[in-house]
Amino acid sequence: MTVEKGTNQSVEKAISVLETFSSGEPMRVGDVARAAGLGQSTASRLLATLESGGLVERDPLTSLYFLGSELMTLAGIAINQNAVHRVGRQIAQNLAAQLGLGVNIALRRGAEVVYLCNFEGLRSPKSHTLMGQRVPLHATSIGKATLVGSTRSSRLGLLPELPQFTESTITSHDDLDREVAAITRRGYATELEEFVLGRASVAAPILDQFGKIAAAISISGPLTTIDLGTREQELGRLVLETADRISSGLGYHGPIS
Repeated sequence: MTVEKGTNQSVEKAISVLETFSSGEPMRVGDVARAAGLGQSTASRLLATLESGGLVERDPLTSLYFLGSELMTLAGIAINQNAVHRVGRQIAQNLAAQLGLGVNIALRRGAEVVYLCNFEGLRSPKSHTLMGQRVPLHATSIGKATLVGSTRSSRLGLLPELPQFTESTITSHDDLDREVAAITRRGYATELEEFVLGRASVAAPILDQFGKIAAAISISGPLTTIDLGTREQELGRLVLETADRISSGLGYHGPIS
């Protein structure tokens, strides 16, 4: 992480320490130091400070550190303050129960989207939550839906590289141009094993009161369950209607372009 002039370097270092836990795996002091680019004594000191504030915790038997429960409190406050979450949460939950599939809402952050909430229907269970996880824009329907209205030059600046995750991932900007044009025409995005094998989804953008894309919502599930080959138009219509409801709740009352 580059430290800009005027920033507090101790805070920057503490943030870099917290970011080393993004893989979800517990870590030793030495692992944290290497991942954060810090000396071991500095990493140890920062971890002790973060532990005292409940932001990290340490297993007394293994001495491995992991993210602390205080972060759940802070994350819950941040999520509940978000207008898209307040308006869309119950709508998304009801749709997941109706379809038996997964329904997710995510915000764009740079070249990724971060999941704000996700609900799993009976036909699409998961043993973990997607909330807070980040996924790439170009390889997911929920990410591609946020690119509607963007220009090629803006996408090149945002996504100079298009990493490949499966054989179906879009890896060229010419292909991404065509995909964004198609999404714009029909109003919703699709994904068929582009990020994770065996999964498919449809998604649509959510607009704020000014008509700008504030987030996106997707319907997702296993290939055999979501049956995108025969249900694309049906699910596309549902995700568009749901995105429209949330957009209206955010104060947008014009046509979704």
